[in-house]
Amino acid sequence: MRTKVFSPYWMPVWFFAGAILVGALILHLDVSHPGGPLSFVDALFTATSAMCVTGLAVVDTGSYFSTLGLDVILVLIQLGGLGIMTFTTLVIHLLGHHVSLTDRLAVGQSLLHDPSFSLPRFLMRVVVWAFSFEALGAICLWFMDPVGFSPYSAVFHSVSAFCNAGFSLYPDSLTRWAGDGGVNMVFIVLITAGGLGFYVLNECGILIWNALFKRGGRRSGRPRMSWHTSIVLKTTLTLVVAGTVVIFVAEGAAGNAPDNFLEHFWNALFQSVTCRTAGFNTVDIGGMTNVSLAFMMVLMFIGGSPGSCAGGIKTTTFRALVGFVWAEFRGWEQVRIGRFALDQKAMNKVVSLVTMSLLLVGVGTMILTSLESGDSSYLMARGEFIADMFESISAFATVGLSTGMTPLLDNFERVTLIVLMFVGRLGPIWMLSALQSWQTERRFKVPTATLPFG
Repeated sequence: MRTKVFSPYWMPVWFFAGAILVGALILHLDVSHPGGPLSFVDALFTATSAMCVTGLAVVDTGSYFSTLGLDVILVLIQLGGLGIMTFTTLVIHLLGHHVSLTDRLAVGQSLLHDPSFSLPRFLMRVVVWAFSFEALGAICLWFMDPVGFSPYSAVFHSVSAFCNAGFSLYPDSLTRWAGDGGVNMVFIVLITAGGLGFYVLNECGILIWNALFKRGGRRSGRPRMSWHTSIVLKTTLTLVVAGTVVIFVAEGAAGNAPDNFLEHFWNALFQSVTCRTAGFNTVDIGGMTNVSLAFMMVLMFIGGSPGSCAGGIKTTTFRALVGFVWAEFRGWEQVRIGRFALDQKAMNKVVSLVTMSLLLVGVGTMILTSLESGDSSYLMARGEFIADMFESISAFATVGLSTGMTPLLDNFERVTLIVLMFVGRLGPIWMLSALQSWQTERRFKVPTATLPFG
């Protein structure tokens, strides 16, 4: 039993749960919140939101917490971002580093005997990449607006942006910088970099370095970019562009757009990027149109990429799902994406992940709806359902965007979001695998049959 409890599947669970509990206990101390009382549920909510790099807040972070409280939140954000990047990137490395398609099932064992792989060096590179982006981002923010971003504020927001946490020291998030191209671009770069993942960042850095300084160093016959990185970059760009166009048109048609074209463009681009699990906002989310909110929920549900600080079902899962639908439509036996095709085992994992994610979001939405407006008619509660669904997806995908209802939730509703954030941060598949590791494998099979479908 002890071996199962401390199996590799459960180590991230205990790591995140332990850090959240310690953080909640410190945040619950009076010295951490001189601005007013803070219940343990609210402290636990804040610690979970920080460790799971979500950004949902029940109180104004900047004014309610002391320097100690803000330091605890910042440490939790950094631990959560680097922790999930380390765990998931290591899995990606084990699944795809120098392994042919026919050997992918045995890749875990083969890499354990790979003398070129050094776990300490690997982890150090993850930390160096993260700290480099965060340091550069903090310098840029402080340089662009030293009044709005003090050195501490610049560091806090840079770490929060790269880790896709969405915590801000200002009650209106980043709305005061709406239309500021420089500040917007710094946050967009940090959010995107944190959402791409270390594996992709590291490969892109190597490719750029070789292109600039080793022009003749490319080996013939070897692709310049891996299949994984190509899928991540193309899918990310497509989603960002689609989100920008939809939000730009929807808000403009509804008359919510500012008169300045560039400011309207930056608002649309920023919201398209930030709802990929970052959680910052430069406009009032509650004042946006239903079309924008609906598309933003789709982007939030998809999230970032594997091995990153972002949540959601991930870009690769979405691309595989699109490939599966297209293959069914064309009558193809294989789900082809680029130059390779996914096997049946991979597609089973995609379907399981999407199904479990939809189920969790659905249950969370129904709980919030039942408690918020379960005794009200549709006409009386009009608009609350989409707000409840937006909140549930934001929590599950660790986004942190809200239409404004988070501080108004009761304790049970906050606990519901805590569970969604925790499971969404680790991933439904990981949680399912952890639970399955406790089960005893069946040693028999039952007869098979079929049913009519469709």
